[in-house]
Amino acid sequence: MLRDSFGRVATDLRVSLTDKCNLRCTYCMPPEGLDWLPTAQLLTADEIVRLVRVGVERLGITEVRYTGGEPLLRRELVDIVTRTTALEPRPQVLLTTNGIGLARVAEPLARAGLDRVNVSLDTLDPATFKRLAHRDRHADVIEGLAAADAAGLRPVKVNAVLMRGVNDHEAVPLLRFCLDQGYELRFIEQMPLDAQHGWTREGMITADEILERLSSAFDLAPDDLEQRGSAPAERFLVDGGPARVGVIGSVTRPFCGACDRVRLTADGQVRNCLFATEESDLKSAMRAGASDDDLAARWTAAVSRKRAGHGIDDPSFLQPSRPMSAIGG
Repeated sequence: MLRDSFGRVATDLRVSLTDKCNLRCTYCMPPEGLDWLPTAQLLTADEIVRLVRVGVERLGITEVRYTGGEPLLRRELVDIVTRTTALEPRPQVLLTTNGIGLARVAEPLARAGLDRVNVSLDTLDPATFKRLAHRDRHADVIEGLAAADAAGLRPVKVNAVLMRGVNDHEAVPLLRFCLDQGYELRFIEQMPLDAQHGWTREGMITADEILERLSSAFDLAPDDLEQRGSAPAERFLVDGGPARVGVIGSVTRPFCGACDRVRLTADGQVRNCLFATEESDLKSAMRAGASDDDLAARWTAAVSRKRAGHGIDDPSFLQPSRPMSAIGG
């Protein structure tokens, strides 16, 4: 198992397929974009599947989530999902995406065995979307959500980040929209993972603020806390249920003590936390001829060094040099 020194066991693997993205969301990267990783540095599809197989067959990984950048930009995505769902024991296979292009591939992904999707949608207003993402693609995201639902990738989950003075007035409308469409909404506190290093605690909309705004229009009751386990979202029944809304308070309500996640970057580095400053290189060892046993041992050693928490409240906290698009959520 991938056990750390605090007794936590990693069973949830987040795999970044690319650092590229077709949006320029202000909480992630500047309008001009970033210098992308050279193709030669990226894991090939075969290398991705091999490392995932090692994680599933030898190290107890039970859930694999493909992320980016934007994973739909990876041309081999459907093939990678097909090969992942064929592993024994079969892991749950999920996808986090901005939704652009999802309308085209939702059905092929469902046939490949994909279990579910999370789609980012921060606003219902196309003009605000363009201001946030620097791209006029709001309609594509709405279309992608509908296609995922039609393909049976349910429950379709929507991830939203509220930014002060930009879209923080949309908490209630976003929840109404998701309730009407049958999607499950999760608000995520903005995290210090932007490439510009412009994040401030004062500018962040906190979990408490989100819940206060939602409570102005809905009756929220905490869901069964025993069922949360290691899930990042605190879930609340909306108006008595069964509909729910989630709030991920990564900064103000950290859940590090129950974390079961480990990350693999698009260039083959193991990261124990979104906010980690250390990485462990599996790609170089693999390309140098390492066996599956050796890769498993290196991975186990990397996770054993996982820190107790992300340390955002510690005066010595340093924002990771890699932005979110290069880490993978």
